[in-house]
Order: sequence, then structure tokens, then C-alpha cells
Amino acid sequence: MGTPDFAVPTLDALVAAGHDVVAVYSQPPRAGGRRGKALTPSPVHRRAEQLGIAVRTPLSFKRDADAVAAFAALDADVAVVAAYGLILPTSVLDAPRLGCLNVHASLLPRWRGAAPIQRAILAGDAETGVGIMQMAAGLDTGPVRLEGRTFVDGKTAGDLTDELAQMGARLMVTVLAAPDAHPPVPQAEAGVTYAHKIDKAETRLDFTQSVAAVLRQINAFNPPGVWFEHAGERVRVLSAETHAGAGSDAGTVIDDGLAIACADDAIRPTRVQRAGRGIVTTRELLNGFPIPAGIRL
Repeated sequence: MGTPDFAVPTLDALVAAGHDVVAVYSQPPRAGGRRGKALTPSPVHRRAEQLGIAVRTPLSFKRDADAVAAFAALDADVAVVAAYGLILPTSVLDAPRLGCLNVHASLLPRWRGAAPIQRAILAGDAETGVGIMQMAAGLDTGPVRLEGRTFVDGKTAGDLTDELAQMGARLMVTVLAAPDAHPPVPQAEAGVTYAHKIDKAETRLDFTQSVAAVLRQINAFNPPGVWFEHAGERVRVLSAETHAGAGSDAGTVIDDGLAIACADDAIRPTRVQRAGRGIVTTRELLNGFPIPAGIRL
């Protein structure tokens, strides 16, 4: 049961390990961004079809008794869940013999919820990880059977997503190979934090923060990239470096190379992208889209 790219390695690992995947559940195909564009199946949906596995795409389990009954009729030993995106009621959680195991991209109980990778980067966490959690009725409250750790160390959300997806796939196969060797361990009661959904407003660069916080913001939202606005156009920033520039008002461009003052120093974007165009260096951007020193972004 999964939807985005993050969940594909787990599906592949289950098949490679010889498990009998009786069905794949994914969120329904969505319309593309352009009007009239055909419905697009999720990455997990597409991969399941390539593997010849039946795909089911219910809109909800909470309001669809037939979907719950069809799930129970599979008589599965276990349901493997990775970034599925639908709430699973107790009737679904209890249907498989071993219940539902979830690949969760944080070191629980820190960062329960929807956006654990981005929140860990934004908070400046030194490390994060992934856990195989026995799902319960609460929001990511279930006991954890196995977990792996990695350093954040300046990685982007894209970097960490790929790393944790592969790590989670390996851990899931390990747990399924010997469930009794990896009993569920209750989460600690202390240290609970919630990874709330990302608000679009958070992806606008906030230069009133420290340089360290701005760089974390850039990493946390790459992809798709944070942005600033100039001449009525949004410019995405995919990476940046620190630049000496203390003393200028936050958001002020302080030289002709797009160094931008922050609360304590300055940053200089290194990879940027205008709307509808490819990713370029800052020098390439400025050749055709000047952003002069002295303006406020």
C-alpha cells in the first residue's frame, strides 16, 4: 500500500525477496496540472502494473465498506504500507494475520505525521532515519520493530528521501524474513513531535532568518525548490552557499552576483531556475535576467 516514488523501492524489494504480493493499493490516478490532461497513475501504481500485480485504488476505506471487505477477502498475512496517504481504519489494520507494517521516515516518536523528512531538515536535526512500525489507530503511534539511522549532514529532502526509501525497503524485508526476531517495541513517551503538512507559504525564502536557517529551508524544500520573486517572476533556488554580508537589511541584494543579506550574514544562490525553464547557475541566470545590487527581494 503506497503511492509516491518513496514507496517503489519497498515494492521492488518485496518482489525480489520472493514474497507473494496479492495486490497493490495506491491512491487513485490524478489529473495533471494542465486542463484536459489525462489522469496519471501514481509511481507505485505504474510499477505494480509493470510487475503484473493487480492494483486497487479506493478513494477511502472509512466510507467504503465494500473496499474494506475486499481487502479482508485477500486473506493476507501482512499489509506493507509506505507513504500510502489514506487513513486506515481499525477494520483494515486488523485484517491481515500480522497486521499492517509501515515504513516511516523518521526516528519515532520524533516527527510523527505527514512531512518527517522536511521537518527534520528544517529543525536542524543532526540525524534522522526510518522505522518499521506496527500500525495502530493513532497517528504514527504504533510500536517499532526495527529502525535505521543516517546523518542529515546538509542533505536535501530529495537526497534523504532516496536514501531512506532504500533503507526502509531493506529493513522491511529483514522484518518479514523473521517477524519474531523483531518484536514491536513501544515508542518512548517523551520526545514526541509532529511533522505537519507543508504549507506553500513555507517555500518562499525567508531572509529574516539566519544564514543557517535559510540554507536548511533551501535543502528541506528541494525538490521542488524554494523561491523568491523579482520583476513579477518567481525564481527557484535549488542550492546556495554562505557569503560575507553582515550589516545589510535582510533580503537586500548586496552585489552584482546575487549575494543576499540574511539576519546575520548572506547567502549566494548557486543553482536556480526561472518558471518554465531549466536549472542553471546563478551566473547564467544573471546574464539574461539581471538582479541589481540594492533591491529587496
